[in-house]
Amino acid sequence: MLRDSDRIFTNLYGLHDWRLAGARARGDWNGTKELLAKGRDWIIDEMKNSGLRGRGGAGFPTGVKWSFMPKTEGPRPHYLVVNADEGEPGTCKDREMMRFDPHKLVEGCLIAGFAIGAHTGYIYIRGEFIREAQHLEFAIEEARAAGLIGKNACGSGWDFDVHVHRGAGAYICGEESALIESLEGKKGQPRLKPPFPAGVGLYGCPTTVNNVESIAVAPTILRRGASWFSGLGKPNNTGTKVFCISGHVNKPCNVEEEMGIPLKELIEKHAGGVRGGWDNLLAIIPGGSSVPMLNKAQCEDVTMDFDALRAMRSGLGTAAVIVMDRSTDLVRGIARLSKFYWHESCGQCTPCREGTGWMARMMQRMVTGDAELSEIDLLEEVTRQVEGHTICALGDAAAWPIQGLIRTFRPELERRIKERQDKTQAA
Repeated sequence: MLRDSDRIFTNLYGLHDWRLAGARARGDWNGTKELLAKGRDWIIDEMKNSGLRGRGGAGFPTGVKWSFMPKTEGPRPHYLVVNADEGEPGTCKDREMMRFDPHKLVEGCLIAGFAIGAHTGYIYIRGEFIREAQHLEFAIEEARAAGLIGKNACGSGWDFDVHVHRGAGAYICGEESALIESLEGKKGQPRLKPPFPAGVGLYGCPTTVNNVESIAVAPTILRRGASWFSGLGKPNNTGTKVFCISGHVNKPCNVEEEMGIPLKELIEKHAGGVRGGWDNLLAIIPGGSSVPMLNKAQCEDVTMDFDALRAMRSGLGTAAVIVMDRSTDLVRGIARLSKFYWHESCGQCTPCREGTGWMARMMQRMVTGDAELSEIDLLEEVTRQVEGHTICALGDAAAWPIQGLIRTFRPELERRIKERQDKTQAA
């Protein structure tokens, strides 16, 4: 279990002052000038050595991503973009960081901006996050007034400013290239890659896009050292992570814990256990609605990290743990998610535009059992035709929950269809 002294987000529950004075009392903005004085290469190497993997879902090493940016600034300026869209159902970690610890993010923006050679940063925040955006803008003004950002930020000789941009609440704008399109004032649709944002990003300039949590933890990692962060968690899955636990638990919560904590321990220790006891557990979605669910047997021993969950044919994603007890209608739940992805598809790629609607309608029939047994295999075949055949991962996100349902709870689908057929014959 993570010690309190190792927690990065010390105001996750808003119990203390979130403004500059409170943030400084908790250690933020402490020695930032000295960190910048160590140079861009040192910062990037330290981030690589820490083993921090992107906290937005993909898990790509953050230091490596920063190193992709051009070493020298050419005629095109560099940009830092922070992805604060957080549209994944079940995920609510970034909003708490921005509401109660906004200075961690602002300081992280300065350090990341310096490391990638950017003088300007944009925080693309979900439009519904009203209070979070207000707190962020207030924190940015405080930091600017104190000389921590702006001209000669922290007295380092580096000019850096950051701006908050409010999105319109589209799930697709959580994808980095769609986010950039939206930031430019265009329709939020993913771009073909390559070119990647580090070469051609915002306004056609070199850009790094990172999740809120990835940026917010950077100052603490640099202050306490890469070896401290890499000493937490498991090899290749180092450090701490904020988990969002929701659903049928006694105490839904956000909690910062070590990577690699057993899923059962996470729920029992921090969320008060499953409603009605562990034996009442039916299934858990371990990483936000786009990853396949796990059944109770799989949940017994699995640890919460990228590699262990991938081995289970699921994923850590955003670490949004959605717990479902035996009262849950799993088929109806996955049908609801299918409808969500159908609604959020931008419609650019044919497999996703047509496939999400097809899968959602098919899932609706599975809820009532109004289908043939052979259609279960047909449904899975369609998910395979969508998965991996689209520009961005929304097609995968729509396909995986259905694949997980068929793989793990196929007998339930078959039972409904047979019951419906029996009733029809009786009638």
